[in-house]
Amino acid sequence: MEIYKLTAFEKNGEKILDESFQASNDDEAKELGAKLIEEKSLSEKTHRCTSPRGKLIIFRP
Repeated sequence: MEIYKLTAFEKNGEKILDESFQASNDDEAKELGAKLIEEKSLSEKTHRCTSPRGKLIIFRP
């Protein structure tokens, strides 16, 4: 399992979410990250999920 990082921001740049979670690969991380964003009602906010290698898995400007 690897640790992925999920962050979300307000329009003014304020960080409103900074969470880590584990997934076995990038595809699983994409699914889990999208689920977390929906659960926290942040789908309309700027958000991103990155892999331990710095790869952008999810991005919404």
